[in-house]
Amino acid sequence: MIIITSKANNLIKKTKKLLQKKYRKQSYLIEGWHLFEEAKRSGAVFEHIFVVEEQADKVANHEGVTFVTPEVLRELSESPTPQGIVAEVRMASQTLPLKLKGPYLILEDIQDPGNLGTMIRTADAAGFEAVFISDKSADIYNQKTLRSMQGSHFHLPIYKGRVLDFVAACKTAGVKIIATTLASNSLDYQAVKAGEHFAIVMGNEGQGISELIAEEADILAHITMPGGAESLNVAVAAGIIMFQFI
Repeated sequence: MIIITSKANNLIKKTKKLLQKKYRKQSYLIEGWHLFEEAKRSGAVFEHIFVVEEQADKVANHEGVTFVTPEVLRELSESPTPQGIVAEVRMASQTLPLKLKGPYLILEDIQDPGNLGTMIRTADAAGFEAVFISDKSADIYNQKTLRSMQGSHFHLPIYKGRVLDFVAACKTAGVKIIATTLASNSLDYQAVKAGEHFAIVMGNEGQGISELIAEEADILAHITMPGGAESLNVAVAAGIIMFQFI
């Protein structure tokens, strides 16, 4: 068994760059056994798999494994205590389906990786067909996003692009656009009839949905809050509304 013991190893230095967004063009890193197993079950393609010697038995029948020391593995991880495995996974290419039907979640300029990951995970749990995220949203391959998603990006398609393009495609296909906003002309979400095919739009944490999305939406909805808080965390609000409409 050959074990990489040096942090200066060329493969380690090249792989470590994937912790930075600018280097994530075709692949990204996942940490921990749970995400590794989710990736395996989904048929994801592994470019490299790095495992500490002490846990070699867990990958006994897996090809393409590189063994490293715990110190070297920490170079590839943002966690102070890695779980013993880091894998480089090839990004899946996503093409919009020819027929849109919903339910969908559309996320406009979500900035916090934790919020982004939590909403994708909730959409997965609620049985949504896909998630659309804007170009200005947080990176789904950020380690915080990946930890929040808990492998849900292996279960449902995630498309990235212009939100208005997604909205237009949905409307053309007869998918109802329900945009969340605290505007005075919005309806309480419990009074909304979503129907069978719909898409929920959640906006930026600070600014909410854009005016353009508000104009394009079929329905504007809000969550009535009898307490003293001015607003809900966007991921919490998304969870409430998604499970209301399924």
